[in-house]
Amino acid sequence: MSTAEVKKIIIEQIGSPIGRKSYQEATLIGLGLNKLHRRRELVDNASVRGMIRRVSHLVRIIEE
Repeated sequence: MSTAEVKKIIIEQIGSPIGRKSYQEATLIGLGLNKLHRRRELVDNASVRGMIRRVSHLVRIIEE
């Protein structure tokens, strides 16, 4: 696959990890998010989708 064929997904952090379980904060850090309203463009694959599902109440999908 060339880089043009790799599907990307943009996510934005909309919730704070303060007062959440430690694995939720670690998942946000793993996604590259650490402050509110930060956005990241990530490769759309099963592992990233699983991480997003785990903290779905703290992130929002902007584009698929």
